[in-house]
Amino acid sequence: MPAHDRPVAREDLAAALDILGKRHLVLSIHDVSFPGRDDEDLGRGSPYSGGGRAFLAFVRRLGFTGVQLGPQGQTSRYNPSPYDGALFARDILSLALRPLADDPAYGNVLPRGDLDDLLRGRPSRRQAPGVTERASYGDAWPRQLAALASAWHAFVRRRAAGDPAVSDLADAFAAFVASNAAWLTPAGMHEVLSTAYRTGGTWSGAHGLRVSFDGSHWRTWPRDQELWVSKTSAAVARRAGLQRTYARELEFLAFCQLLLARQHAALRAELAARPGLPALRLFGDLQVGISVGDTWALHDLFLPGYAMGAPPSRTNPDGQPWGYPVLDPRLYHATGGGLGPALQLVAARTDAMLRDYDGLRVDHPHGLVCPWVYRTGEPDAYRAVQGGARLFESPCLSDHPALAAHAIAREDQLDTALPRHADRWVRTLDDAQVRRYGAQLDVVLAAARAHGRALDDVLCEVLSTQPYPLQRVLEGHGLGRFRVTQKADLANPNDVYRSENARPEDWVMLGNHDTPPIWRLAASWHGTPLAAAQTAYLCGRLGSRSDDDPLAARMLTDPAALVHAKFADLLVCPARQVAVFMSDLFGSHDIYNAPGVVDPENWTLRLRAGCEAAYWSLAARGLALDLGWALAIALRSRGPACASEHAALVTRLERGLGRPC
Repeated sequence: MPAHDRPVAREDLAAALDILGKRHLVLSIHDVSFPGRDDEDLGRGSPYSGGGRAFLAFVRRLGFTGVQLGPQGQTSRYNPSPYDGALFARDILSLALRPLADDPAYGNVLPRGDLDDLLRGRPSRRQAPGVTERASYGDAWPRQLAALASAWHAFVRRRAAGDPAVSDLADAFAAFVASNAAWLTPAGMHEVLSTAYRTGGTWSGAHGLRVSFDGSHWRTWPRDQELWVSKTSAAVARRAGLQRTYARELEFLAFCQLLLARQHAALRAELAARPGLPALRLFGDLQVGISVGDTWALHDLFLPGYAMGAPPSRTNPDGQPWGYPVLDPRLYHATGGGLGPALQLVAARTDAMLRDYDGLRVDHPHGLVCPWVYRTGEPDAYRAVQGGARLFESPCLSDHPALAAHAIAREDQLDTALPRHADRWVRTLDDAQVRRYGAQLDVVLAAARAHGRALDDVLCEVLSTQPYPLQRVLEGHGLGRFRVTQKADLANPNDVYRSENARPEDWVMLGNHDTPPIWRLAASWHGTPLAAAQTAYLCGRLGSRSDDDPLAARMLTDPAALVHAKFADLLVCPARQVAVFMSDLFGSHDIYNAPGVVDPENWTLRLRAGCEAAYWSLAARGLALDLGWALAIALRSRGPACASEHAALVTRLERGLGRPC
């Protein structure tokens, strides 16, 4: 390995982060984006695969303290968005197949010949420039289902024959089904009924299992729309009959969930701290949305006539009609005290996640505290969401009279001269009102405490808007917000995205899964007044002078220098937590998700096999994020005394990839 390709020692990266007061340095990556290997990959990534585990080992060597995964709930074959996934059931596309064939812990239930046949017949990779490619999401579905059906068939046959190689797995399966029936049964029933009622026939894969994962909406079904929430004797009898009819399919789906639970537990054990090796912590994503299947099984918990969306904002001026259901506030609390069924769902879901993750990202906490709602059934969803209102602060709206019954804020506490989605629409609240607003988030944080999590193990994705009720609830708990610095308004010193406005409890980042990669932006700024404005701003943040500083001069001519200075800006700000999206680490210019747009490329960007080796060469050439260089810039920005005290460390950080001292 050439000298300029040497990785910086993990210990040096950790030392620099400690000097700069950073507790978390977390890489954000969704399951689909993990790299694979030719001997296992059907076209879609997984953290549990050999390629995924090797990648996580690489991330740990780089000095990251954690990995932020996206939502891991079950998706459908026609909707890859993890934010529309199931609340409890994991996505079977994330099941790593090679361990099912090769690892005795899984009873070698997948015949190797079947896996090899599927691998030989997979489509060619859809490559994009650089170190990324596009996942073959639709093509992976039938092959994954065929592989898992083959594994299930072999397991059932060998279990019936008393094969000792699968006895442990059989015992674990029985215990898993017994302890998780509350969500396994309705999740499975939704899948088989969706298949039964799907127009155009059913999936006819290996062993004739009637499961398609097509995601058809239950409201289009000719019957059984109320089946799971109805308590009539006829509904009870029909549920029992369907469970007998589809017993094989329900067992198959439960078996897949057991395998996923085992693979996840094995990964966490692999990432735990060992002698000489720090832990790599896993963060889960508590998405605000609720899947179609969960909505079917739980729709008696939701507010009739309204859906949740995003109001017009700086990021999306037209708003976003998400279509997600909203928990009915009348079901928050039980008569006489205690949690009602709505908050019981929040508690069960959060508890399940905290058993599997070291921390949580709370997706759009507005949806928990002060959801923006709009009427369902209107022909123009965008017009409906733009004319929506906040559920708990609409006591006097003539166009939403039904919301008055749920209002927490009073009319005299509103500034009706402002748009109703404005952050300061609510002007004041008393402490009792703040507690009512915080009911859902209180349940999440109570679960976090019960599982021994620290406060900064909970990330609250507050972006450009922070309504006053949400601000009060977060401040009451000491929780921070996100600062996405690529969005900073450099003309406004009070802008929420400027790093100097961050607080220690905040999380800072260059971008996330919904923003353009920073490398794409820096290239677009090059040679324009925006590059000069960014350079001037960063010089002020990093204590340099634009007239004689080599870095300042380089920022004007080299987009890579600008990217590294912007990352150094995160490292010197007051926030203790830094997140890096995978595209920004690897220098990708490709969009992962264009929010508010239906695009077949959304949610499909993944890293290529061998990206770990390619990273060092890319970083050495200024085409990927060199953490050592950025940390050295940050340490030098603290002044000559700090640079002198840590001169040897700074030199090692800079020389790791051949940077000038």
